[in-house]
Amino acid sequence: MSQFNNKTLLITGGTGSFGNAVLDRFLMTDIKEIRIFSRDELKQDNMRHYYQREFPQYSDKLKFYIGDVRDINSVRNAMHGVDYIFHAAALKQVPACEYNPMEAVKTNINGAMNIVDAALDCGVKRVVALSTDKAVNPINLYGGTKLVSDKLFIAANAYAGAKDVCFSIVRYGNVAGSRGSVIPFFRNIVENGGRSLPITDYRMTRFWISLDEGVQLVIKALSEAKGGETFISKIPSFKITDLAQAILPGCDMPEVGIREGEKLHEIMVTREDSMMTYEYEKHFIVYPHFDWWDDSRIQPGGKKVEQGFEYSSGKNTEWLSVDDIAERLKNVKEH
Repeated sequence: MSQFNNKTLLITGGTGSFGNAVLDRFLMTDIKEIRIFSRDELKQDNMRHYYQREFPQYSDKLKFYIGDVRDINSVRNAMHGVDYIFHAAALKQVPACEYNPMEAVKTNINGAMNIVDAALDCGVKRVVALSTDKAVNPINLYGGTKLVSDKLFIAANAYAGAKDVCFSIVRYGNVAGSRGSVIPFFRNIVENGGRSLPITDYRMTRFWISLDEGVQLVIKALSEAKGGETFISKIPSFKITDLAQAILPGCDMPEVGIREGEKLHEIMVTREDSMMTYEYEKHFIVYPHFDWWDDSRIQPGGKKVEQGFEYSSGKNTEWLSVDDIAERLKNVKEH
């Protein structure tokens, strides 16, 4: 990918599954340097030793910075000389955010402010922030903090002034197999001999997105964004009851009641967003609705959605069957 040739990329929260997926894609290219920024020294050390062992000829491109997005100084120190940023650092477990609200605010909101400020100070060219479906019509604290974070990154394009920098967002739900999601939860029950998989609500649906598809969306945003857009993949939906049957055919599925902060369906584009949403072959883009946005910057090849359109896992046009889910599960690793 020529746009990454001789460039320096910083990944916040880079020791997680997203950071590893980015490294697998870019480390062996002509990228100049990839910086991993996180506060977990053990995960950094494990990652460093893995890539030194498995890819010794490329491992010198990989640099590690211990720090916290809450600390503007550590963020700024890691950002000098950086061209691009993928911002993945967040407190993202819904129950943890509910019980530790100020910690969620410090990481997800104050941390976003620090990324924006440091990027402007350090001459970064492009920033892509990872968001979540939970930021859409939020009903829990995690979603609320990510909504504010999204607004900060969009608005950053306005107060960047004449600086050559672009901030954009990608939005998707839980990646298949991600820590704390339903797939590892069900698998753990089965591995421990369980024959019953609890369903919070029989009507519940979710979008299916793989880790690789998430990385592809981030790369698309970095390549195509003009500043302030939200990129959303067009992906299939599935029923949670079908997922349970794919993991353990014929299992009992007691309905246990919806959890606090949980939604029946994932929503990626709201009716309110529809006024500035365009549909493309494989994705949607929600464009900024501000005076500083120029419609001439809209990507060609898209079609404006009808007013009142909503992109929801419960109203999707593409659905996975039990057999489809079972086939996809073969390639899902927990991360």
